[in-house]
Amino acid sequence: MRIRKSEAGNCLIIERTQHAKKYRLVIDRKLCVGCELCSLVCPREALETKRQLKQRGQKAACPTVDVEETKCDYCGICSAICPFGAAQVNIDGRDVEVVVEKESFPQLIHEISVDTEKCPPDCVECEKACPLEIISVKSNPKTKSVIVDAQEEKCPACHICEAKCPEDAIHIRNIFTGKLKINREKCPSSCQDCLDVCPIPNALYLSDKDGKIYVNEQFCTYCGACRIACPEEGALELSRATIYHTPVRSGAWNKALEKLTSTTEMTKELRGKGRKRTMEAVKRRMMERKK
Repeated sequence: MRIRKSEAGNCLIIERTQHAKKYRLVIDRKLCVGCELCSLVCPREALETKRQLKQRGQKAACPTVDVEETKCDYCGICSAICPFGAAQVNIDGRDVEVVVEKESFPQLIHEISVDTEKCPPDCVECEKACPLEIISVKSNPKTKSVIVDAQEEKCPACHICEAKCPEDAIHIRNIFTGKLKINREKCPSSCQDCLDVCPIPNALYLSDKDGKIYVNEQFCTYCGACRIACPEEGALELSRATIYHTPVRSGAWNKALEKLTSTTEMTKELRGKGRKRTMEAVKRRMMERKK
């Protein structure tokens, strides 16, 4: 068996060659915002999100994700949980998320709906507004038709495009919901590290009135990059309430929920699954009786 770790361009690459199989994990640093999601749920603790040291006189740099190559088993959980599409596992030349294929871990649902009939042929506001540059708009002046191409797998549901659309033509469903709270009594004086690293413009903003940083919940994706970058423990409190994902029943996901959400919200989801299973069982029995 051969294990190799390397950096190529903007990518961190972990590779393992074992007999006839070749495994590969690629983390695209251009897409990775240094959030805590993958490192929180990795079952082997192979991923670690690190706060970078701030250089005097410069803005805080985004946290970085590192991988312990001897611990990674290429399960694909990091790929499945990343809302930015920054991680990808490849086995024998095929992009794959093993845990998703085995139905032991869900996929996040990226839901973007665009009513192109409302889109004026010359409007590109959503394309200009997207902070991650994953939306492109093409129009045909002759037919007055518009095509909006959004790379859904890379969309964290920040709602910036939705807010900027003058025709109310684009709608995004949240992947994560929650609460981000700033404890000002713990914030270091003049510190703006959280604002520096936030990948979504205006999710955190500096008030002109009092010079303090505030949270705009409309745009926050609850990724946790700000909490990683914060130099003061407890100055930022992040709690996730819900996660929009494909159906799944597994112990692996239940353990991930413990780390991603509060105990209360995790209990709600598990109870919801229990009620759903009960209803399905009742329906099956009723169908059997009718037969």
